[in-house]
Amino acid sequence: MSFQNLGLRAELVRAVSEKGYDTPTPIQTQAIPLVLAGRDLMGSAQTGTGKTAGFTLPMLQRLAKVEPPKSSRRPVRALVVTPTRELAAQVADSVSDYGRLLSLRSTVVFGGVSINPQKQKLIRGVDILVATPGRLLDHVSQRSVDLSRVELLVLDEADRMLDMGFIHDIRKLLALLPKQKQTLLFSATFSDEIKKLANGLLESPALVEVARRNTTVEAIEQVIHPVDKSRKRELLSFLIGSQRWQQVLVFSRTKHGANRLATQLISDGINAAAIHGNKSQGARTRALADFKLGKVQVLVATDIAARGLDIDQLPHVVNFDLPNVPEDYVHRIGRTGRAGREGEAISLVCVDELKLLRDIERVIKREIPKRVINGFEPDASIKAETIERGRPGNRKKPQQRFSRKARAQSAHGAPKTAGQRHNRPSSRRVMIAREEEKS
Repeated sequence: MSFQNLGLRAELVRAVSEKGYDTPTPIQTQAIPLVLAGRDLMGSAQTGTGKTAGFTLPMLQRLAKVEPPKSSRRPVRALVVTPTRELAAQVADSVSDYGRLLSLRSTVVFGGVSINPQKQKLIRGVDILVATPGRLLDHVSQRSVDLSRVELLVLDEADRMLDMGFIHDIRKLLALLPKQKQTLLFSATFSDEIKKLANGLLESPALVEVARRNTTVEAIEQVIHPVDKSRKRELLSFLIGSQRWQQVLVFSRTKHGANRLATQLISDGINAAAIHGNKSQGARTRALADFKLGKVQVLVATDIAARGLDIDQLPHVVNFDLPNVPEDYVHRIGRTGRAGREGEAISLVCVDELKLLRDIERVIKREIPKRVINGFEPDASIKAETIERGRPGNRKKPQQRFSRKARAQSAHGAPKTAGQRHNRPSSRRVMIAREEEKS
């Protein structure tokens, strides 16, 4: 199977070939003919499987069938909505690269940068608009964009948009679009929430699913390195130096932790940079560009900042901190092993993270191999054997100890547990995502 066999026009086949791609991936083989036929589509594929080209190429071909006006302001005919700035920029790059031989205009709008240059491009007119929800609604309110003539809508990483709290923004945008249009919805998973959204949006959609829910890319070698929390940074520096890693994406659970780790790595003689929601969009763009060019050896990122990062042939991903949400582990390690290439995902796990590790292994339905690094053996109480004993079915119930205050409170009713007090990860994630995307 080739791209030409999928029915794509010569200009698109040439553009794809010049990007170095000859054979379409499974998601492309299945999705492209359906989109060309005008079908609504629900697509599910792991990150790195060529999903973006799967909707970008047929979208360009359908729009190119009608010659755009040369003088008058062009209406937005295709709208692609993504959850993050980085993903929006990458989709826009794909549209530009694959459509460079066609007479179509495109642009991207997202928060964190000045709105005025975006307004000028929109007022001049574009055929294809890639946007994040918050900034797109800003343009709508300022009347710099008209969505009433959109022919094709793409919701990319719809599950991420719901997780990040954009459902109300999405519903506002949908109300501005014509009822008669082709709609493509892509998601890593088909959760009940996604199915509910699709039922009210898509018309007899075709279903393309090339990966099971929450499965990890088979080409990725996964390993756990047990280590004391206080020695994680030292072990990371040792691995980078001894293994001569040249390009490493490291995940930190917090913005402050990302900054601190990047500073510590620099003090170890390793060229590192951090990206997260508190960084300006310019700083994030520069750090990512330097990382891709090899000027920055280690990029330390938080989950939200790293969503949608597309880095060709990224060999190593390190979980410096395990994620609180086990599904995020799948998204994290999906940054490597892309498009069938091999990759390595390393997690530095301390005793405090054993429950998080068990949750991850339950989600991916496999046990991740544990390997202790000589010289970095955990304290006697948290060696690899401890991690083994901590697996489901092997756990012993720990002896409970109560403080004097806790014993006194128990006489008047049990106090709230830590989990009851803080079990609101989704609300916090929504708040952070909205603040970041709309800033």
